[in-house]
Amino acid sequence: MSAIRPFRALRPAPEAAARVASVPYDVVSTAEARELAAGNPLSFLRVTRSEIDLPEGTDPYADAVYAKARETLAELRAAAPLVTEAEPSVYFYRLRMGDHEQTGVAACFSVDEYDRDLIKKHEKTRPDKEDDRTRHIVETRAQTGVVFLTYHATAEIDRLEKAACAGAPLFDLTAPDGVRHMVWKASGGGAQAVVAAFARIPALYIADGHHRAASAARARREVHGPEADWFIAVAFPDNQMQILPYNRVVKDLAGYTPDTFLEALKGRVAVGSGTAVPAGRGRVSMFLGDAWHELDLRGLAPETSDPADALDVALLERHVLREMLDIKDVRTDTRIDFVGGIRGTAELEARVNSGRAAVAFAMHPVTIDDLMRVSDTGGIMPPKSTWFEPKLRDGLLVHEI
Repeated sequence: MSAIRPFRALRPAPEAAARVASVPYDVVSTAEARELAAGNPLSFLRVTRSEIDLPEGTDPYADAVYAKARETLAELRAAAPLVTEAEPSVYFYRLRMGDHEQTGVAACFSVDEYDRDLIKKHEKTRPDKEDDRTRHIVETRAQTGVVFLTYHATAEIDRLEKAACAGAPLFDLTAPDGVRHMVWKASGGGAQAVVAAFARIPALYIADGHHRAASAARARREVHGPEADWFIAVAFPDNQMQILPYNRVVKDLAGYTPDTFLEALKGRVAVGSGTAVPAGRGRVSMFLGDAWHELDLRGLAPETSDPADALDVALLERHVLREMLDIKDVRTDTRIDFVGGIRGTAELEARVNSGRAAVAFAMHPVTIDDLMRVSDTGGIMPPKSTWFEPKLRDGLLVHEI
């Protein structure tokens, strides 16, 4: 079973929602967050990236940053205003990006089930990022970032969604990136029907937000009380999920020239002329010099029987990044960077053409089935394997603890 719980959300008044809603804290740098929030005193980035309201150069992990987050959240309650729901509710959160649409259930999910791996993971977390969000939760007494979950779709939850979303939404806004965000509230018997339906879901999977979930689990050691036993998330059915590629760029060729690297590479993998978008699974598009090439990884053997090792990102990491470019650990090596698929392949060309990178690799996206298969075996995907779009907005639903 999967335990969920209605909660009394802290959320903006509908007329302020568009100004409050902000991108997730971890998809922007401090400079980008400052630019996005400029001229908007209600931007929730002032809570999640509160260093933007402190002098430039402030350490984002300084004591003053967390104190500022607590202070700004209190100020937004009056200024937005932010209101606390009168009764516990669950919510249906719909994202529409172009022709793609997905609707998930926003509720509180069990920290106990997370700790017992009943909520399945596919990524390792970094202690420094956990430390940051744990302290943010403890200082603000709120979970301001929403975890992104998925589950095997069921007709029962689909029917509940259709009924709940038949009326007028609580929020309906289009973000600056063109993504439409719609939220409906279900309370009373409607909420309990959703709780009962999730009790029949055998497993939940973290799609995005491993650090948010881990931080919520850590925070309850310091913040006691029933609300700390739950974390806020939106769970989407697997058949609506959209995964974009997570591409790689490397700053240098580890002593090779472009010509000698290409020749050495041909001794390891099948290389041919290519396009910016890989033709399918097992193919990687590589931008080197001023041309696209195709690497065919389909003949390469995985390192182990773990399904994660058969992913394109793992094969590229083992046979090219590690063995040829001397990148021993992609988590810590500063010579490699990762570019979300939403930025497109033009970003990869721009980095190589400008000299900021020597080579770029455009990946074919993993599938939601890949993610679930790896998670079911207790495996761990290579870092930066998945880029989910569209993304939720922070500030629309907050869980106070």
